[in-house]
Amino acid sequence: MTIDFNADEIFEMAEQIERNGARFYRTAAERATEKNERQMLLGLAAMEDEHENVFAAMRETLSTSEKLSTTFDPYGEAASYLRAMADGHVFDTKTDPADFLTGGESIEDILKKAIELEKDSIVFYLGMKEMIPKRLGKEKIDHIIKEEMEHIVSLNKELAAQRRSPLNRAG
Repeated sequence: MTIDFNADEIFEMAEQIERNGARFYRTAAERATEKNERQMLLGLAAMEDEHENVFAAMRETLSTSEKLSTTFDPYGEAASYLRAMADGHVFDTKTDPADFLTGGESIEDILKKAIELEKDSIVFYLGMKEMIPKRLGKEKIDHIIKEEMEHIVSLNKELAAQRRSPLNRAG
């Protein structure tokens, strides 16, 4: 059986992924020992919050046809499946974000892990985009992918700045 997802369902997953990302950064910030690193990680968490809001706003603008379910689902299991998929794929909410963070990572390690997870999210959205029929808002998923690519650009800039930092060169 083929399951087609509509844009509304994809945006729901995107919102969950962004919430999971914000939690990852807040957990990393709690473990950070340097004030500037803590502030940077909290800033990244805020960026995830902002992107969640962007996706929620985009979701609100979907047409009725883009919100229609494409699968007979009398018990609402599709939404549960989608949440489980989002939770288990990127920034897993079933696993405490601290599982990624032992406390011994450098800020560079955290940023590298974040970039890796953001890349995974892009792959996830590209795959999900293929599951959405054009009539159900397939093109809107490009907006999510663009937002995630902007995350990677920001993270790479921060990683480059960390590498140029005199504190990091001294170690």
